[in-house]
Amino acid sequence: MALSPTLPLALAAAASDAPTAPAGQLIAAALIGIAIIVVLITWAKLHPFLALTIGALLTGAIAGMGIAPSVTSFTGGFGSTMAGVGILVALGAIYGKLLADSGGADRIVDTLVARAGARSLPWMMGLIGAIIGLPMFFEVGLVLLVPVIILVARRSGQPLMKIAIPTLAGLSAMHALVPPHPGPLAAISTLGANLGLTLAFGVIVAIPAIIVSGPLFGRLAARWVDVPVPDLFIADETDGEMRRPSFGATLASILLPVVLMLAKAIADIAAPGSDALWKTVVDFLGMPVIALLITVIVGFFVLGRGAGFDRTRITGIVGESLGPIAGILLIVGAGGGFKQVLVDTGIGKVIADLVAGSSVSVLILAWLVAVVIRVATGSATVATITAAGILQPLTETLDSPMVALLVLAIGSGSVFLSHVNDAGFWLIKEYFRLSIPQTLKTWSVLECLISVTGLAGVLLLSIFV
Repeated sequence: MALSPTLPLALAAAASDAPTAPAGQLIAAALIGIAIIVVLITWAKLHPFLALTIGALLTGAIAGMGIAPSVTSFTGGFGSTMAGVGILVALGAIYGKLLADSGGADRIVDTLVARAGARSLPWMMGLIGAIIGLPMFFEVGLVLLVPVIILVARRSGQPLMKIAIPTLAGLSAMHALVPPHPGPLAAISTLGANLGLTLAFGVIVAIPAIIVSGPLFGRLAARWVDVPVPDLFIADETDGEMRRPSFGATLASILLPVVLMLAKAIADIAAPGSDALWKTVVDFLGMPVIALLITVIVGFFVLGRGAGFDRTRITGIVGESLGPIAGILLIVGAGGGFKQVLVDTGIGKVIADLVAGSSVSVLILAWLVAVVIRVATGSATVATITAAGILQPLTETLDSPMVALLVLAIGSGSVFLSHVNDAGFWLIKEYFRLSIPQTLKTWSVLECLISVTGLAGVLLLSIFV
């Protein structure tokens, strides 16, 4: 079931309208709009929110919509996207802050690492990255995991990249493929995909992607880039007296929203259309907003009280968590606005008509569209939202499992080749004290491996569904 049942219907209705201009003009408008966004982000260094807004309005004007209808289309798409994703993003940020400040993440790391030998440690770090990546945005998870990576590498004596690469692979794969991250959520909403089915398929696809791009590639990356462990977070090694929630309680709280949403998906398969009380309760608890709201409330007690926080401290954490995500919310909303302009001009329908009857797999097409936008803009979220908007008309002929795989194909393409126009590229370069070539040989290759392995997993699943 989509996050917002009315949104896909509205988009489908818009896509069915006659295009606003000839096909050539519409394609040119889309290309020019994307090029403008790329130039504004990469060359003019403009914030992606402003770049997306300007690019969307110019795209609408070039496509023959006119300025006023372009503004209406953009603001409508902005609002619809925020209604479907914004609340979830805010709840995820609150929980992520609770997890970090309570020491719950440290508890998980300490427990798992203590049970891992030298050979299994990279695999364990990939698991840690995946677990931490489940409820967190990439940037939040990265900031949290960097000190963990550095401390583990220093304590274990293993090469930095052998520890860092698997952890980052787990974090990035979850971000690209598994809701409730904003990119997959936005694509699910736009394409009308079943959330539980997409979540289940996403986990299946993410596992081999993490293995290939994490522990396996990490061995090679450690030989390619042999750098010392940065002289950071030394004080953290002796800061072990803070009261922290237990390992079991922390892990249970992290997995709670996933369990609730998967339970809803299983119930939908086991009893479709049932109006039984148990089904109504499971459906309610499995709604993304409810699942994450319950998780946050549980986090107040399990994480906040488990760390000894009083009400004032917990209230402060909630307030502190919302400020940093303002930019993320605006970018997500503006990406939805740009997507809606593309839909309302009929560009998506034109592209759908061009590929109708083509031998090119719709899954490969979705991956390629996301790859192009990702490499051009440097934003996985922008690539996901824009590609979903372009490909939305194709979902009318697909069944539910294929629509879920379409979301994952887009998600796989959205992380391809992180380079100098990606903020994550620079964060990793600076944290690990790498040069640009070293970052390209490690982080950029890792992202490409996740993307290609993810696509391979999606294509393999498509054989059986």
